Amino acid sequence: MRVAAAVVTVASIYIFAPWQAGIYYFMPLPATVQQQVDDAVNQGLDGIIVYVHKKGQQAEFYASGWHNRDKKIPANPKALFKIASIGKLYNAAAVAKLVANGTLVLDQTLGHYLPSLVGRIEHADEITLRMLVQHRSGIPNYTDHKDFDWGQALGGDDRLNLIIGSAADFKPNSDYEYSNTNYLLLGKIMDKALGYDKAQYFKRELLAPLGLMHTFFSINDIEIDELMSGYHVGYDEDFKQLDQGYIATAEDVGIFLRALIDGTLFTDEEQEIYSSIYVYEHTGWVLGNSSRAHYHKDIDTVVIQFVNTTGDDTVVMTEVIYNRIVRLLSER
Repeated sequence: MRVAAAVVTVASIYIFAPWQAGIYYFMPLPATVQQQVDDAVNQGLDGIIVYVHKKGQQAEFYASGWHNRDKKIPANPKALFKIASIGKLYNAAAVAKLVANGTLVLDQTLGHYLPSLVGRIEHADEITLRMLVQHRSGIPNYTDHKDFDWGQALGGDDRLNLIIGSAADFKPNSDYEYSNTNYLLLGKIMDKALGYDKAQYFKRELLAPLGLMHTFFSINDIEIDELMSGYHVGYDEDFKQLDQGYIATAEDVGIFLRALIDGTLFTDEEQEIYSSIYVYEHTGWVLGNSSRAHYHKDIDTVVIQFVNTTGDDTVVMTEVIYNRIVRLLSER
């Protein structure tokens, strides 16, 4: 498994990465994870947080760079961070629970749950809940629309309206294409089926059982100074004021991911449903923030990485740094 992952990483570097990242990947590893995290700042990142948890051991926390560059506040490993699409893991987990208790049906259609979208989203009467979860709906991704702006915090209806009336990318279940619109629609379906905001359900069924007190659904729910800043190469602005979805500490994400994998979060039926519909790892990206949440089975370790710099070649560099950290952990 480790060899296969390394081959994929090396291939992606040769094909896609700038030469600097390619060279850096093959440079000798430092002696410690903290040294690697510190060196990440030397590679052009403003700030980085890393959480490591090997089963049976105490979690480890690392940080370097700036929590807030302008105020010269050092990075804090317990800081809040915008986790972006990592939030899809929480949504898929909620869907699994709601299917298990009979609130939702995986093979029921989008048109059944949201009939107002029939005729407005192509194939709404054929696209199932399962297809939405698995990104096999063919519904266009609103973040790929020419009028979408990462610098604006659009409401759900505004985001959905970007793709209303658009042709499908493919016939339902005939292909795979990652689409944020799928999870926007899943949120609307859950709200309607529950009869209240799904965030309440998430808090009760996903967060409270695990004691996750530092996971939130909007910047309006937090003290803004506790949130790590977000920067984009070429811009002076701090983008953390944008309301861009879920927020959590690296520790909360790590605990959630571990529980997702080892069954702590689910009944046997819920675990079976989840395993049939979605993955056990994710990355995230919004303007100013990128994140990675992975479980490495060969070393039984969860590794979470938050970086508060986007733009230029930072996506590739953050992946290279992440893989160097995992290699360090594997060689302990």
